[in-house]
Amino acid sequence: MFPIIGVLIVFGSIIGGYLMEKGNVHVLFQPAEFVILGGAALGALVITCTPKALIKILKNLSKLFGSGPGKKEYVDLLSLMYLLFAKARKDGLLGVEADIEAPEKSPIFKKYPQIMKNHHAVEFICDNFRIYILGVKPFEFEEMMDRELEAHHEESNMPSAVIGKVADSLPGFGIVAAVLGVVITMGKMSESPDVIGHSIAAALVGTFLGILLCYGFLGPIGSNLEYRAKDEAKYYEAIKVAILAFSKELPPQLAVESARKVLFSDSKPTFKELETAVRKKAA
Repeated sequence: MFPIIGVLIVFGSIIGGYLMEKGNVHVLFQPAEFVILGGAALGALVITCTPKALIKILKNLSKLFGSGPGKKEYVDLLSLMYLLFAKARKDGLLGVEADIEAPEKSPIFKKYPQIMKNHHAVEFICDNFRIYILGVKPFEFEEMMDRELEAHHEESNMPSAVIGKVADSLPGFGIVAAVLGVVITMGKMSESPDVIGHSIAAALVGTFLGILLCYGFLGPIGSNLEYRAKDEAKYYEAIKVAILAFSKELPPQLAVESARKVLFSDSKPTFKELETAVRKKAA
């Protein structure tokens, strides 16, 4: 919802200021300029991306209207981790083997349906528990998880990077549209001053739209996706810190507390909130 509000503010402010100066909105409506800019930007995107990357970008656009992981999501995540750690501490590492091999059948994972919908997070938890059960040393374990997270973050940041590059190309495409408009205008030099003036105005709209779409629309979309990728990265970092702390033989409560410490303040549950949630689920 917020991105839509932002777009309305950008366009409303610009058009509103233009009208305050007695501007003619009809002059700004130049379908040919939209075709040139939109088509060129789309073509640049297709040239830049592989088919898989293009599909990933389209899927990521839906994240613009999401809120990302918040306090409730982190309470659920850390509660899940605590229950796994507590069971492993009580029954031994092999005691959680059934849970991580078939999380969809696990009584622990079933308590958190929202987490189960995040297949990548569930896979990350289960895979690293399997590695821990094999007996890897903590410093080697940390290095392995860091490599996996680095690859994940690089993949997550790809859509925002590509959209940012396409956004940077829009002012250039606006100049192309303006030049084409000037070329057309030069062919109308025998016409009346009104016709020539309208043609020049139409040509300049191309430059205006290129800059506006770059800095007021596509560029902010790329930045939005980048911030959301950072929020997602923090979610995985919390999982990593919790499992790593437990692998260093910290008690379950301290292991999840270590993960809680790395969260951003606006989504970090308090110690009491996490403790209450854990006790409720463990009951």
